[in-house]
Amino acid sequence: MFIAIENVCFSYSNSKENAIDGFSMTIDKGEVISILGRSGSGKSSILRILAGLELPTKGTFKIADNILFNHNIFVHPEKRGIGLVFQDYALFPHMTVIENIKFGLFKLSKDEKKKRLKEVLELVELTGFENRYPYQLSGGQQQRVAIARALAPKPNLLLLDEPFSNLDAELQYKIRKDLRDILKKANITSIFVTHDENDAHALADRIVKIDKGRIVKIGRPCDMLGTPIKDGVLQ
Repeated sequence: MFIAIENVCFSYSNSKENAIDGFSMTIDKGEVISILGRSGSGKSSILRILAGLELPTKGTFKIADNILFNHNIFVHPEKRGIGLVFQDYALFPHMTVIENIKFGLFKLSKDEKKKRLKEVLELVELTGFENRYPYQLSGGQQQRVAIARALAPKPNLLLLDEPFSNLDAELQYKIRKDLRDILKKANITSIFVTHDENDAHALADRIVKIDKGRIVKIGRPCDMLGTPIKDGVLQ
């Protein structure tokens, strides 16, 4: 067990009900997890809580026995060692590929930066694109830059928010396999949220189905086919 999430609860200030209610699971090193649910199910709230962008009302979150939050500890986002890939990639438009990726490597020496940049460019297969700007790249290439930037500091955990929502259907099919290959080669523990079952089944080692802030089922993709839905709720 590399990551432990225990009984996490969260509610927004304008609501009396929990947006997240008793979310608990463990994750192994290098495992790729999908949190699957409809719009409003709470999946993006979980991502924001783990990233440190929201304050939970209850629960514990540990990575490699380091507590990131519990009832009296809250580690700020920049100190968590967690990479985040946003839905719109959030690349700096005035920066080249290499400058975007280099952004999170301020703690490294010049030689260490050069070595790490070469490693991640090769990993995402963007060698030769170093001096291009985001507007000169395809949607799939922009996504690779965002992933490379998140991976460059060697995070303990990578979080991805709806990683394929901005890609057309044909490109989604190709990028799914490419992204899984990148994550597995990097041996990076990852959690991504999606509303698309095809994304979840193609990428994840395990799928967490969530509804109204609660886990309704956890399993491997082969065990999750045909999960019944009753009254709009995943069973």
